[in-house]
Amino acid sequence: MESNKHFVLGVYDDEDVLLKAVTKVRESGVKIHEVYSPFPVHGLDEVLGYKRTRLPKAAFMFGLLGTCLALTMQIGMLGFDWPMIIGGKDFFSIPPFIPVTFELTVLLSALGMVGTFMIVSDLKPYKKPRLMDIRITDDKHVMAIDLAKNKMSKDDIKKVVQGSGASEVNDKDFED
Repeated sequence: MESNKHFVLGVYDDEDVLLKAVTKVRESGVKIHEVYSPFPVHGLDEVLGYKRTRLPKAAFMFGLLGTCLALTMQIGMLGFDWPMIIGGKDFFSIPPFIPVTFELTVLLSALGMVGTFMIVSDLKPYKKPRLMDIRITDDKHVMAIDLAKNKMSKDDIKKVVQGSGASEVNDKDFED
């Protein structure tokens, strides 16, 4: 069976039921592909076993790059390319460089975070999004289970999901 093509969907009405269901389904040995929700559910990341994101580290590195580029650019321009002594200050006087350095630090960290997030999340302009169930944009929570990544049969997975408190259990197939 091909991965990311055939799914079993558990539809839940309440986020508290969803949290308990995720724990119960994972304890039964079923691997959950993803949980979709119309709003953030507190504690869902921990229950799903997701690790903390490394996006802040990427933001720091992009900010550090922005700071280095800003200082290098200003020292190079005002110290070597077009040397000017303004107000009796040296070419390596840091206080006049702070506004430009701050702005370039913020700009590069913001653009770097957006780019990193898009790459990590596999968001491409030409990629068609997969919508598991239209109701996830309104009021339902959906647990998607990839059949190819589980050793249990489809019927056994449906029984586990139904027993976890799902209001409905559906099949979803995608063609790529």
